[in-house]
Amino acid sequence: MKIAIAGASGRMGRMLIETVLNTADATLAGALDRAGSAALGQDAGAFLGRETGVKITDDIRSGLSDAEFLIDFTRPEGTLEHLAVARRAGVKMIIGTTGFSEAQKLTLREASQGLAIVFAPNMSVGVNATFKLLEVAAKILNTGYDIEIIEAHHRHKVDAPSGTALRMGEVVAEALGRDLQACAIYGREGVTGERDPSTIGFSTIRGGDIVGDHTVLFAGIGERIEITHKSSSRLSYAQGSIRAARFLQGKTQGLFDMQDVLGLR
Repeated sequence: MKIAIAGASGRMGRMLIETVLNTADATLAGALDRAGSAALGQDAGAFLGRETGVKITDDIRSGLSDAEFLIDFTRPEGTLEHLAVARRAGVKMIIGTTGFSEAQKLTLREASQGLAIVFAPNMSVGVNATFKLLEVAAKILNTGYDIEIIEAHHRHKVDAPSGTALRMGEVVAEALGRDLQACAIYGREGVTGERDPSTIGFSTIRGGDIVGDHTVLFAGIGERIEITHKSSSRLSYAQGSIRAARFLQGKTQGLFDMQDVLGLR
């Protein structure tokens, strides 16, 4: 698999590059970064002390010229810019970027009519197993339990709640026959009155170097159930992305997520 990486000088980008270089059936075919990055022109493996022959570039077309796949964990605007070029070049995309608006998600869906894309708020296999557990739990605990979603990430994360937390909320809401947009509560302050049992609450923590912690709390009378996933390394996201690339082999179009990749539908 010939794989290009977007955001090559970032924390996630570097983890993806290292993972590709250490994967037997993958080759690093390109490395993209934003205009003005100090890393432009450097070998993509320099941070590892390795020569890959792939230079980091802000020229999207050039960076994708030898690639079959692009893995992108950047920002919505950057991802859509990459998508426009990838679509014309037929480069399949694995997108872990979060913070998309509904209009931007529509752009992804439209692009998938002519391009194979895996788009997921979290590429971790463990997180996606957690989504399935939440679906089962929500169906069982469908009455008498208040639902709260608590997530924590590092100080540099720019969107809140996290895409993973929102997806957890969507999974739970769908299992309960609710519309998350109508029942989500994203903050509480002052005299709020009693809790509406039909709502799903979100709490966000930002600090330090927390990679990603997510807990869904089902709080009943006399008991509570907590389903938690904690990431200690970005490696799990990178490994899931490689698995997504393998899934896209042989596919020419369609919008998929990690539930499809893992056969959890």
